[in-house]
Amino acid sequence: MAAGRSFRAPKGTRDLLVPESTRARRLVEVFADLAERSGFGLVVTPMFEELDVFLRLGEATDVVTKEMYTFETKGGDRLALRPELTASLVRAFVQHNPPTPWKAWCAGFNFRYERPQKGRYRQFEQVDVELIGTADPQADVEVVALGWRFYEALGLRRVALKLNDLGDRADRPRYLDALRAHFAGNLDALSEQSRLTLEKNPLRVLDSKRPEDADLVAAAPVIGDYVSDESAAAFVEVQVGLRALDVPFTVTPRLVRGLDYYTRTTFEFAGVGLGASQDAVGGGGRYDGLVEDLGGPATPGIGFGLGVDRTLLACDEEGVFPAPAPAVDVFVVDVVDGSHATVLCDELRRSGLGADRAYEGRSMKAQMKKAGASGAPLAVIVGPDEDADGTVAVRDLRTAEQSTVARGDVVESIRKLLS
Repeated sequence: MAAGRSFRAPKGTRDLLVPESTRARRLVEVFADLAERSGFGLVVTPMFEELDVFLRLGEATDVVTKEMYTFETKGGDRLALRPELTASLVRAFVQHNPPTPWKAWCAGFNFRYERPQKGRYRQFEQVDVELIGTADPQADVEVVALGWRFYEALGLRRVALKLNDLGDRADRPRYLDALRAHFAGNLDALSEQSRLTLEKNPLRVLDSKRPEDADLVAAAPVIGDYVSDESAAAFVEVQVGLRALDVPFTVTPRLVRGLDYYTRTTFEFAGVGLGASQDAVGGGGRYDGLVEDLGGPATPGIGFGLGVDRTLLACDEEGVFPAPAPAVDVFVVDVVDGSHATVLCDELRRSGLGADRAYEGRSMKAQMKKAGASGAPLAVIVGPDEDADGTVAVRDLRTAEQSTVARGDVVESIRKLLS
């Protein structure tokens, strides 16, 4: 190793420091509150799974062909860092066989080896819900509306909901044939990447954001002309349900999302101010058939994943959900020997208050400067006089008012000032 080498976070990752780390955690807390009030329970799955779990996402998807971090263990097992949460949760459902309908939420990091961009990292956090065990269109309404209410709770007002019906798996072959015929008749106009995708799965060509593909994609057949009457009726019920909840949406006939397991209701949330090519802040859909793909019985399901980084970018764009203020209530200034600050901080923390202090015997001036920078509204000061008298000085850093209280009354006095 070269002497003096400076290490940095790997490409496509970053360190989250305060206050952004606290802001991301609070976002997950907002989501957790909404999900649990809707009957969803927390599930925590491993960050890596057997590789075959994620191969079920579709052999034509970039996630499978280009982006997964795969490795072989010392025991010869082939594993992958999870690139998304749904497959892991469905695997957990198959393994543990909980009663249905199973309503689960989770949050955690995923990993994809892709080109880093603003709001898109190789390690990224998502929040997620899955509702497994019912094909009722009202379940679709509930799941989509939960995502919408989450964005509302953050204060976002410029999020657009796009909605589509991908039909049943039995509907897919006829539509794929129509897409193949459409694109195959115009191969010279397709990008090289889309020509390769066309050979594996024509549906993925509709995902192309490359300018040279735009006209052909816009002119492609729409899946709504090929879905079954049952699927079409369910999609109408979903739309009626969302209107009843005043959740606005736009039916987007060429919305397919990036994974092959989606069927019927499919949706995406877009941050209007983020730019058309990178506006997706989350999305999901129904995946009737994925449980069977992972070894379980025929079981319908629907869910979504919402990106934490992209959602926070949308919040920045609208000027909402700012980083929270520091959580410290009191800063203890000890100009005696530092031990008083240790005891007082412990006492305050055990009483449920936030407390911090300085170190290394700094001067009164230096410690008061730290107190001001901490964001704490109050400072507790212990000097030689207070030490001798068994008192402390309590200073309101907002008004500069100061009072002397008995050492044994410090917690009660601070609570009164904070209230």
